[in-house]
Amino acid sequence: MAGLLSVRFLQLLIGIGLFLSLWIVIPAPTFLLLPLGVGAPEISPGLMVLHVIALLLTFLYHSHKAAFRIMMVGGLLGLVLSSLPLLQLPRAIQQANATMHTNLGNNYLDKLSPTQRAQLRPHPFNVLDCIRQIPVGKIRQDSDLPFAQPDGQTLTLNLYRPLQQGTYPAVVVIYGGAWQRGRPDSNAQFSQYLAARGYAVWAISYRHAPRYRFPAQIEDVRSALRFIRDYASEYDTDPNRVALLGRSAGGHLAMLAGYESSDLPIRAVVSYYSPVDLAKGYYDPPSPDPINVKAVLKTFIGGTPQQFPEQYKQASPIHIVQPNLPPSLLVYGGQDHLVKVKFGRAMRQKLQSKGNTAVMIEIPWAEHAFDAIFSGVSNQFALYYTERFLAWALLG
Repeated sequence: MAGLLSVRFLQLLIGIGLFLSLWIVIPAPTFLLLPLGVGAPEISPGLMVLHVIALLLTFLYHSHKAAFRIMMVGGLLGLVLSSLPLLQLPRAIQQANATMHTNLGNNYLDKLSPTQRAQLRPHPFNVLDCIRQIPVGKIRQDSDLPFAQPDGQTLTLNLYRPLQQGTYPAVVVIYGGAWQRGRPDSNAQFSQYLAARGYAVWAISYRHAPRYRFPAQIEDVRSALRFIRDYASEYDTDPNRVALLGRSAGGHLAMLAGYESSDLPIRAVVSYYSPVDLAKGYYDPPSPDPINVKAVLKTFIGGTPQQFPEQYKQASPIHIVQPNLPPSLLVYGGQDHLVKVKFGRAMRQKLQSKGNTAVMIEIPWAEHAFDAIFSGVSNQFALYYTERFLAWALLG
């Protein structure tokens, strides 16, 4: 009886591991299942360990021949699936290193001091950080600082700064959420991480659709930048060393704000998995389409590209590309089923065709919003190159 219960428990363990591992290769068909598609690749090292342990335990029950064969097949399949991200990692690192050196120069970090270099993560991936979590560090934090009140709605920001007073380069962080939801404390670990390494991180908010449609969101970003300019000295910020960083809808706004003339000079733009050509995105949605891209865009703009062609064009960063823009870092997942990676490639090509510096990092196994798991495989990879890009743009 005890042996039978143990077999069933082991079968359940293998079944759970296999179920989770399948989402590394199966795209989520609905928004409800999207967390599985996002999370499975990021916890893949843990899934690998689970499958190895399960396979070793399976040998204890080799006398249960039918159950043994099923468990071995399930465990081996799960192990293969869960190993896919790490198997792709060496080539992804090689390609990312090459594109950084090609676009920024072989010695792009030479201007950093030894202390600044020591702050950077030494490797694109550390399996121990999946377990112990990426250390963030101690910082000062100010929350819910009001910066504007458009249409009677108070907009606030969070400010993350190093412990010691000083004057620090700024990173303005803009959250995603389909222009419909989000808060300044989204991805707070990332903001805290940067602040502990010598940046003043301003995590801002903006008005949301459908109540407020484009261009309300970009107007709010401009208001935040004016606030930062006016209060920079009060909050340990160097207004001449500013980068914009956004995720998804926030990256879209970061590009729009970074590529237009501004009272606050922008030194760099970092965009994670962001839409760049809204009309093309409308007519060429992903498959499957777990968030209903067409509905999201209609909510943001107010209708279809046929109804509002000029608004779609004005809201598309790819249509405002010109020479002499700030350097850009574009980060996309190769398995993104909200914003296709090909749109990021088109944006990189358009930027470079106008003589701008544009670096694109592709993460072959990653889904949209991969960095929601801060210590996951993909965010470790992206963080390694993002902080080097920011150091090159703001510290060098």
